[in-house]
Amino acid sequence: MKAIVQERFGPPDVLRPADVDRPRPGTGEVVVRVHAAAVNPYEWHLLRGDPYVARLMMGGMGLTRPKNPVAGLDAAGCVEEVGPGVGGVRPGDEVFGFCPGAFAEFARAKAELVVPRPEGLSFAEAAALPIAGTTALRAVRDVGAVTSGQRVLVNGAAGGVGTYAVQIAAALGAEVTGVCGTRNLDLVRSIGAAHAVDHTETDFTADECVRAAGRYDVILDNVGNHPLGRLRRALTPAGTLLLNAGGSPGAVFGAVGRMARGAMLDRFVRQRIRVVPTAWRRQDLLDLADLAASGRLTTVLDRGFPLAEAADAVRYIERGHARGKVVLSVTPAGGEGHGARGTRGARGEGCRPR
Repeated sequence: MKAIVQERFGPPDVLRPADVDRPRPGTGEVVVRVHAAAVNPYEWHLLRGDPYVARLMMGGMGLTRPKNPVAGLDAAGCVEEVGPGVGGVRPGDEVFGFCPGAFAEFARAKAELVVPRPEGLSFAEAAALPIAGTTALRAVRDVGAVTSGQRVLVNGAAGGVGTYAVQIAAALGAEVTGVCGTRNLDLVRSIGAAHAVDHTETDFTADECVRAAGRYDVILDNVGNHPLGRLRRALTPAGTLLLNAGGSPGAVFGAVGRMARGAMLDRFVRQRIRVVPTAWRRQDLLDLADLAASGRLTTVLDRGFPLAEAADAVRYIERGHARGKVVLSVTPAGGEGHGARGTRGARGEGCRPR
């Protein structure tokens, strides 16, 4: 099968197309014929082995070389084969979820970590959901405990996690302020933000801005471009600061160091400073599917790339200016590929197992 592989840590250029063996499912696993795969900051962190300290902390990264040579994690497609002990999933089912090795025609996944694709969502839109969507859900609903009437600010509101976080907070009844670049102000308002702040003109942590706009009950920081002390100034005395970003390629500690400082500071201040945890959970995927099916959550698609141009897609994400999500179109063996705009065909379309 066709796949995108990396044999060493480095820049996006280390990614290359290759022919590799098709995976076979083990106990409790399925093989998914991939129609679309999302590209996330997660990919360039794994690609570069960055930050370096994460090589010791992340079991899936590897210490001196990538543990999984086939890149990618988020995918949507059709179940091709099921392994022993799998119930409730059959060949031909349309699914999305966490599929390690997603930058390929076929990817193996734990059966519990793929769920039915919601009606009305293209494969591309569904593939964009897992990492960014579950991160936003945990941040806003679980860790931030956002409730109706609260004031919530999302820094980096036009990115993958940000676009989902704005919508989830709005669905919970919060008054949402989204911080983004000039070209994304209308987008952020269109997905549920009551207010949009242009970061090129306004520093929401500045004293004059805090006096004018007031303080926030919850701030989700997806960017890491403000010191923790300045972010805390924009919080209410008992507010919550959620950390989900920081650092850049080549950093020794990167976001890990920033989050460690936040966790330490949390012990000494009244405000809550919390790190958004990494977790792959079936229930989160099901909750996202419900939100999407009900129309309360939509995927903002920036652009699509063919599978063979995965290096260009990761390079684009690495620059940090993606508007929503970037998705790879994968042409499965014997099936029809789906680009960034996707198709919204009936369930089962193109999902006959070979």
